[in-house]
This record gives sequence, structure tokens and C-alpha cells, in this order.
Amino acid sequence: MSLLIIGGTGTLGRQVVLQALTKGYQVRCLVRNFRKASFLKEWGVELVYGDLARPETIAPCLKGITAIIDASTSRANEQNSLKKVDWEGKLYLIEAAKAANIKRFIFFSAQNVEQFENIPLMKVKNGIEIKLKQSEIPYTIFRLTGFYQGLIEQYAIPVLENLPIWVTNENTYISYMDTQDIAKFCLRSLQIQETINQTFFLSGSRGWVSSEIINLCEQLAGQEAKVQKIPLFLLKFVSRFFGFFEWGQNISDRLAFAEILNTENNFSKSTFDLYKLFKIDSSEIIQLDDYFLEYFIRLLKRLRDINFEDVQKQKNLII
Repeated sequence: MSLLIIGGTGTLGRQVVLQALTKGYQVRCLVRNFRKASFLKEWGVELVYGDLARPETIAPCLKGITAIIDASTSRANEQNSLKKVDWEGKLYLIEAAKAANIKRFIFFSAQNVEQFENIPLMKVKNGIEIKLKQSEIPYTIFRLTGFYQGLIEQYAIPVLENLPIWVTNENTYISYMDTQDIAKFCLRSLQIQETINQTFFLSGSRGWVSSEIINLCEQLAGQEAKVQKIPLFLLKFVSRFFGFFEWGQNISDRLAFAEILNTENNFSKSTFDLYKLFKIDSSEIIQLDDYFLEYFIRLLKRLRDINFEDVQKQKNLII
């Protein structure tokens, strides 16, 4: 089976690429900048030029392809890109995929998209879900929560650098996942007939609130966090007049999506059934506390190495 992966240089996309290569798939990646994607070529990926903003470049990329995995997305504040790439470009991609008789189209969406059409990114993702279902292309849609990788910038680095962490006053539970595990579900779906024309709500085995993640980072870093709270009603008030993502990208992204990605704080029956269908044991899934522990261990080792190099330089200067 040959795969065309879109967004292969991204946080999730590169994990999909890596695991697909490991499993022996022929992998082609649609890229706009060959230099930025050079590491993919070193892994053994075929790189082809393609740009969703330039529809004429899409069809040639699909020659000989069995399945498309779309792991790309614009940032929520990139309004021009949302319209040109995530909407118009992906509509053309769907049409080109239908013409090329693609056997499976995997699309990554977000939890609860139909409930937040006031947010442009959510409206676009929901719209693409609808168009894909109407296309008659065999599809699989994964609705995702947040990534572990994004929590490093959100929580770990501010704690380490004594910067403020912005949270709402709500206890919002989010079942984050490691992108490695999401990629595992994605690729396994290609082998399971029951996943065709289905939408799956993919989440981790437990939900976390901000305070729990902050406490975890404090314990691992050995220092206290500077927490700044913003009432959820104020967030909603501002979004109603100015739209999400218009008043400080990082803070508004995180706080707005905290509400969108709210999930149950337990390993629910639906999650259990999902793992059973994909033949994945919950013990195989990377846990958030283990992920953070590994991050801090690597970071502390790097700091020790840097400190050792500085000491050696000073000794050489003295000599």
C-alpha cells in the first residue's frame, strides 16, 4: 500500500511518517519546501512538490497512491490560510482523491467541532468532515484532543523559566495523547475493515485538569509555578466580540481549546470499545506523567552536559 501523507513535517505528521516507514509502507509526502523536509528524505520518504493553495499541483501527487493521510492544519489565527488551504485546498484534494480512486482518506479533526462553529478553524474542520462523508471516498476521521507535545511549551517551559501559566477557573478535563499513539491508531485503521466510513473520538486513558499538570511540572522541576487565572466568562465575552485567537495567540489558543476539548475524566466504555476495535491495550499508551518525566530527565541531562562543557572551557582558559 502506498501512502500520500500531507503535513509530514508537523508534530503529528512526522510520527505518522516514521511509523508508516517502520511498517513497510511506501510513503510519499506532499511538501512545499524541500529544504525543510530534507529529514524526511533521509528517512526514506519520496518527496513531491505540492501546495494546497495551488490546486493544479495536487493531482500529479496522487499518481500510484492507495491512501491519503491528511495530518496538516493551519494555525487558528491564520485566516487567509484557513480559507485558501484548509477549506478550498482540501475541497480540491477531496475531488482529486475521488478522481484518482483513492481507497482510503484519513482526516484528523478535533473534538466537538460541530459545537464551536463560531471558531473559524472548527467551522472549517467540520465542513471538511461533511464534504468527505459526501464524497463517497472510503474515509476514516479521527477527532483528536490535545497533544502531549504542546504541553511542554504550555506548562513545562514556563515553570522552568519562571514565566506565568494562564489557566481558566474551570476544572476542564482533557484526555491528551502522545502523537506516537495517535499515529499508531491511524496506521492500524488501514488494516481494519470496520474503520471504513467511521468517525472516532480518540483520547487518552484519563483526563487531566491544568492544576494537575502544573503540580506534576512543579514536582519534576523542583520549583513553584506562577499561575495566572482568567475567568471563563471573560474568555467567552471577549471571543463573542473579537473572536477567539485575536487577543494574544498562545494564551487564547490554549484557553479556548480547553473548553472545546473537554472530555470525561475516566476510561469510559466508548474509549474501551475503541481500544478493543483497534486491538490496542491501554497499557501500551504512553501516560502523561511518564512523558513529562522523560522530558525532564532529558532536559536535566542536557543541562548537566552544558555545565560540564562550561567547566572544561574555564579549566582550559586557566591552563
